[in-house]
Amino acid sequence: MSNSQLSPAQLSQTRAALLEQFRHLASSAASFEALQQGVVEGLSQALPHYSWTGFYMLDPNDAETLVLGPFVGDPTPHVRIPVTQGICGAAVATGETVIVDDVNADPRYLSCSIKTKSEIVVPIYAHDKVIGEIDIDSHDPAAFTGEDGAFLEDVARVLGSYVEQYSA
Repeated sequence: MSNSQLSPAQLSQTRAALLEQFRHLASSAASFEALQQGVVEGLSQALPHYSWTGFYMLDPNDAETLVLGPFVGDPTPHVRIPVTQGICGAAVATGETVIVDDVNADPRYLSCSIKTKSEIVVPIYAHDKVIGEIDIDSHDPAAFTGEDGAFLEDVARVLGSYVEQYSA
């Protein structure tokens, strides 16, 4: 099932329900990692065009490197990514959401799977700094819209708020 097989109304309802689910989870999660795991599982189960869903967080000992966190999908060889590389690096460097309709046409793309056709990467902010990102690949070309971007930015705010609330 692809994004185009869900009606805009279904997508909107699903996103709203997920955001509420994640807000509730953030109020009771035992750890940031538990919250992240709940988010990737929820996204991958509810949105079938999200083929690989995961987190990359800045290494606390090396602010120039992203480290793979919880994810759902095929294993990736990219467990550490310099912030100067890839679409993931671009999102951290610019601090803005990056949507790529055709990863094969984007020279920044670090190939993880030949099945991946499109990608969206959304930075997570805490204490006014980028601390990581949500990275989602799709096996569908041009799978992500501005609505996906706005939704995932809301999800990123839930995660950032959790970090702000529970970190020094």
